[in-house]
Amino acid sequence: MTMKTTSSISRRGLLRAFAATAVVAAPTYSNAAGFLRGGGDIRRLKMYSGRTGESLDTIYWIEGNYIAEAMTEVNRFFRDWRNGQTHQIDTRTIDIVAATQNLLDNDQPYTLISGYRSPQTNAMLRANSSGVARNSLHLQGKASDLRMQGRSVNQMARAAASCNAGGVGRYSGSNFVHIDCGAVRSWGS
Repeated sequence: MTMKTTSSISRRGLLRAFAATAVVAAPTYSNAAGFLRGGGDIRRLKMYSGRTGESLDTIYWIEGNYIAEAMTEVNRFFRDWRNGQTHQIDTRTIDIVAATQNLLDNDQPYTLISGYRSPQTNAMLRANSSGVARNSLHLQGKASDLRMQGRSVNQMARAAASCNAGGVGRYSGSNFVHIDCGAVRSWGS
């Protein structure tokens, strides 16, 4: 005698299983693969600073680990170019910048306009411009101002906003985009 067993799952049960899987697999800052689409097992940052003439082309993350030497290089590159002060750059900002660069699918490096700002530099900029925040995330190493040859401010801002992982400011008149790891928000035109 052959015994036949059948297993049935309801549509509702199947939907619950998919929903549970989606919640568990949701991207977080600590596991930024969700917004580093196509990032694979490495994360790379490619930049140029017109202020210092320096270039940066580094793999800063491999298989779930940030590379200390590369992050030291990133911190130095993002320094306040006016006085040479460095600060630890938040890895969440670096991940958002790298993800945005990846989404833009362009071989050109970012041009770093501003990374870390010392309190003295921020105060000087505030005195000369109404667009500089008193408690700017640049002071905490959590923000960057960037441009990219061959990509418009709107293209860069849309790519950064699609990461849904921080603040994105459009400064079309000055041809740069602000990207930070603060609250998700956007501004500018």
